[in-house]
This record gives sequence, C-alpha cells and structure tokens, in this order.
Amino acid sequence: MALLLACKWHWKGVSYSSDPSDYYITIPSRTYCSVPQSIIHAGLKPKFEDVAWEGMYQLKPSPVWDSARLFTYGMYSDFYVDYGDFICLSFHWSKTLAIGQGGAILHDSDAADYWFRRARFDGRAEGVAPKDDMLGMLGYHCYMSPRDAADGLSRLAVLPKHNAPLPNDDYPDLSKFYE
Repeated sequence: MALLLACKWHWKGVSYSSDPSDYYITIPSRTYCSVPQSIIHAGLKPKFEDVAWEGMYQLKPSPVWDSARLFTYGMYSDFYVDYGDFICLSFHWSKTLAIGQGGAILHDSDAADYWFRRARFDGRAEGVAPKDDMLGMLGYHCYMSPRDAADGLSRLAVLPKHNAPLPNDDYPDLSKFYE
C-alpha cells in the first residue's frame, strides 16, 4: 500500500501526459509481485529492466523508492536518496522490523503527509467522528491495529542502528507476466 499511495501521490502532482496510462514506471524485472500491481493500480504501466539491486531501488523516473528489503539508520539522507523522495517500507514478518503487517513512507513533504494520512484512513480526517467528517477525497483502508503499531515501536527501540539489506534472490522474472 505504501508503494500504491506514493505512486498515486506523485502522479496527482505531476502531469507527464494527458493520460496516466501513457506513463511507464521502470522497475527491476526480479522484484515482488505487488510492485507492478501497485503501479498498475495507480493508473500507470510497469516497464521492466534486467538489473541487479540490493536493499532498495527507484521506480524510475519517479521519486518513489521500494525499500521493502532495507530498513536501517539514516535511510532518508543524501547517502541513500535525495530529499523530496518517497521511501516505501514494509513491516511484513519476513522484513527487518517484522511486526507482521503494515509499512511506512519516509518523506519530507507536509502536503504529501496530509494527503497520505487521509488516503490511508478511508479519505477521512483523523479524530473526527464518521458522522461529522466531510470526506474530501477517495481513500484506502490501510489500517494498522494499535497492538501492531505498539509492537513496531517496541521493536524499533531495540533494533540495531545499522541493518544489512535482506536477500532478494528468490524473485521470479515478472517481465514474463506483464507483457
């Protein structure tokens, strides 16, 4: 969902053509299947390249990065990406934080933050009762239970400062599925 929301946000703010389906996002051919699916759900088209990657990679030419295989100290810095980029994390049980579900988008945009918070919460405003909420947008149901969030914060507190990228050698060549 982080990748889908980041692609949606980026597309709504950028006009490359009159039709989003004319726009291609280039990704490695060997990655997790939800990456091209998120691109397609965002109204864009995946394009595959046979490149090796470790930990994270850019959804080119957008400022969105898939970092499901890397979660470490200082990720949102010039060492990894440029400011203005969106680093999408996964907290799946097989990932570094390993809380079972959920994720996050690291970024530095107040406007994107406002949009992401509403988009992930069914288009609703936080702290407003459903009967009083004036839905301002079409949203998504990206719910993380308070128990999982608390577990994530507890794990984050004891997570090593530096973590190596997780292996990524077990992905199929997705270019064969999305031709």
